[in-house]
Amino acid sequence: MEPLAREKRDVVRQTQGTDFAMSRVQFAAVPVAAMALATVLLAGAASAQTGDLTQLHAALHLTPAQEDAWRAFSVASQPDPEQQERDRSAREMLAGLTSPQRVDLSIAAVRADLETLERRGAAVKAFYATLSPSQQAIFDRQTAPRSQQP
Repeated sequence: MEPLAREKRDVVRQTQGTDFAMSRVQFAAVPVAAMALATVLLAGAASAQTGDLTQLHAALHLTPAQEDAWRAFSVASQPDPEQQERDRSAREMLAGLTSPQRVDLSIAAVRADLETLERRGAAVKAFYATLSPSQQAIFDRQTAPRSQQP
């Protein structure tokens, strides 16, 4: 089972019988658009985690003038260990919290994720703006979600 599917299942299970409970259908429908957007904008982070960032760099054939923008993009694409620890800690806390506390914790987590997404999105846009049209096509192809790659 994929980690995201496992997390969805765990959240549905943890909220059953609470004021915050929602059906699997409701849970699946709410974040679909947000997850799709996050997947696209955070592609650099996924690439960095799987080693694809090196392949992307090679495929783009960057000019020396583009290297500074690449470095900024690369740094922004790296997973934040502090954020990962906060996420892990929040998941562990869920079981011992009341429904209102779980809602507050979930809202705080979504806000933190949004801040990360905005920071990484700005880095993607700034780097993308330095690319030629042919480099943009390569970037688009190589950072597309795996299910959308040819």
